[in-house]
Amino acid sequence: MRGLALWTRHPPLPLAPPSPRKPAAITGRHEAGLMAASKKAVWGPLVGAVDQGTSSTRFLVFNSKTAELLSHHQVEIKQEFPREGWVEQDPKEILHSVYECIEKTCEKLGQLNIDISNIKAIGVSNQRETTVVWDKITGEPLYNAVVWLDLRTQSTVESLSKRIPGNNNFVKSKTGLPLSTYFSAVKLHWLLDNVRKVQKAVEDKRALFGTIDSWLIWSLTGGISGGVHCTDVTNASRTMLFNIHSLEWDKQLCDFFGIPMEILPHVRSSSEIYGLMKAGALEGVPISGCLGDQSAALVGQMCFQIGQAKNTYGTGCFLLCNTGHKCVFSDHGLLTTVAYKLGRDKPVYYALEGSVAIAGAVVRWLRDNLGIIKTSEEIEKLAKEVGTSYGCYFVPAFSGLYAPYWEPSARGIICGLTQFTNKCHIAFAALEAVCFQTREILDAMNRDCGIPLSHLQVDGGMTSNKILMQLQADILCIPVVKPSMPETTALGAAMAAGAAEGVNVWSLEPDDLSAVTMERFEPQINAEESEIRYSTWKKAVMKSMGWVTTQSPESGDPSIFCSLPLGFFIVSSMIMLIGARYISGVP
Repeated sequence: MRGLALWTRHPPLPLAPPSPRKPAAITGRHEAGLMAASKKAVWGPLVGAVDQGTSSTRFLVFNSKTAELLSHHQVEIKQEFPREGWVEQDPKEILHSVYECIEKTCEKLGQLNIDISNIKAIGVSNQRETTVVWDKITGEPLYNAVVWLDLRTQSTVESLSKRIPGNNNFVKSKTGLPLSTYFSAVKLHWLLDNVRKVQKAVEDKRALFGTIDSWLIWSLTGGISGGVHCTDVTNASRTMLFNIHSLEWDKQLCDFFGIPMEILPHVRSSSEIYGLMKAGALEGVPISGCLGDQSAALVGQMCFQIGQAKNTYGTGCFLLCNTGHKCVFSDHGLLTTVAYKLGRDKPVYYALEGSVAIAGAVVRWLRDNLGIIKTSEEIEKLAKEVGTSYGCYFVPAFSGLYAPYWEPSARGIICGLTQFTNKCHIAFAALEAVCFQTREILDAMNRDCGIPLSHLQVDGGMTSNKILMQLQADILCIPVVKPSMPETTALGAAMAAGAAEGVNVWSLEPDDLSAVTMERFEPQINAEESEIRYSTWKKAVMKSMGWVTTQSPESGDPSIFCSLPLGFFIVSSMIMLIGARYISGVP
């Protein structure tokens, strides 16, 4: 492989309408420069993009001729943690947030004097692996969405691993993925085993399964009134049910995981017309692009050549390297996944991926759980105050460790604390943790590819943090390169939608791609210091492992009495106390 090359160039809704919601702080930052010029400007064909992530939903509108972001709206999405290790979201809230973002963005375009009838297509980018099952007759979800970070299926994974047919490569050879709680198949297996509503709907032939893209496209294209039940190859490749060689659902895999194939969505390319919007301000506009968020970012960063790579800093952190038409299997803990297929008759491209579960999520944890910051932006200010962690190391293994370890027994630790340590040092250590985790997956990528990356292209919400970007360059000992317009995930979805056959308003030919200005962060510490800090981090990682053992049953009572020895001890103690009081005659 080559090293990384820098690119230069209304029927009634099945759900109630969205309630007003506080917009996230990011809203409106791109519109200011358009206000003066918009009155007389004539905008070319526009393309919208739904960017539905783990932490928030956004709708963004781009000029297809210049790739300029014209307007957008964003709202935060709640995460629910009903038990330790469980992570859920409300599918209705997610859908409402999409409608709200579309309506608010269209209102903003109107204020800019931009005609929304110029929006010719909509693309969808989504958090991958998150699993939804719903009733196709009522349109109601049958359970909360089980989020990709969820760990409830660990005992299922261990049980399945003991009965893998043939050899241990049965799953990985077909899917490119390790058998892990991360992917959709085991989440769906859990729902089928533990949720009576899901079981009954499957028995009655009413159940539909999908990742978030499928749920949104089905709902937006009509839902119970003819909604299109589909997914694209990138999202399908994250279910652990999809054969990445034949590009079809695999019967052997479905049988192994106990999944009825009739509930699975139809698999389409990443760029074609799936259906039309059936409600709202953009009714009648085709939905014609669909990519899992990390594939969308790869497209948005224009990594179309073999060896080009990008790293996205969102809820998690994901490094993808384009490997062309060839599936490359990793010897160092990376995943093999579908990168994109930009048209029915276009070739499929694959990627190697390094997946980190917790990146931006650690900032949200510091805000929501510990309360040491009030806004996500505040962490940069705290880290800047001290400029070092003073020996404090943070391993945010809240959902175990993903690449390159795939160690579900790990849990988060903060070590190296002294009486001198304060919240500023912890904030700095949290940012360092994101960078160290990226170093681990980049090292694995370099070993698999044979030629080290000369610099790292980055994108995602966390890249606005300059302390983080400089830390990343220091820890990697290579430059970090950030596009001036960081919304590359949404841009990739918009490009796929605009380039679709029947839309054809966005050219993906190399000569037609827009030039992009870049911000570059050079390493500012010597390699020896970087290696010392990295080796200390690795010691902390080792200490985070083996903290938990599998809890079974997965659906059991979470109270203390689900532990038989503890329950027996408490009950017997109560009986002895009562008996003692009775014998002694105490009233």
